[in-house]
Amino acid sequence: MAKARAARLAVDDWIQAGYAVLAEEGIKSLKVDRLCSRLGVTKGSFYWHFADIATYRMALVDAWGASRDEERRHFGTSNDVAPRQRLSQMMTTLVDARHWTLERAMREWARTDEAVAASVRAADRRVVGAVRQAFLDDGFDREEAELRANATFAAGIGFLHLSGPQPASAGAAQRERFLDIMLAR
Repeated sequence: MAKARAARLAVDDWIQAGYAVLAEEGIKSLKVDRLCSRLGVTKGSFYWHFADIATYRMALVDAWGASRDEERRHFGTSNDVAPRQRLSQMMTTLVDARHWTLERAMREWARTDEAVAASVRAADRRVVGAVRQAFLDDGFDREEAELRANATFAAGIGFLHLSGPQPASAGAAQRERFLDIMLAR
């Protein structure tokens, strides 16, 4: 069975397995043996797709950055969506149940790996820019929009880390109340 499955594996299968291991067990568990075990294949399948674990980890980082960009691309260009609604969507996306553990794991990994840190910083800059634009669109001047964007982003990261082992439904109400405060004049 492992041979039949190995023939069907694609790079994305390895990426998704890596995300799962990273989110569930952390960076120290992101090893060839662990990935192969999770996918039910031999090391040969891994080495068919990747030269080594370092190459694999870079592919994982690159894929994460690309997926974050794809998910967040609409934040900065949603002119047909009211600024408050855009901000709410951004905060909800950050702590979405599908991604919140991986987001936290990537930020933790970024503390010890400069390539990961660069990817996280680049994604963060794009999000802060979209948040800033929402505040500008809501009528705040540039200086005030910058301040509120940075505070909102920092609070969003805080909400991410305070969410516990899984996102809580009470968190949505807190995030909405936070936006009420940030949009008050």
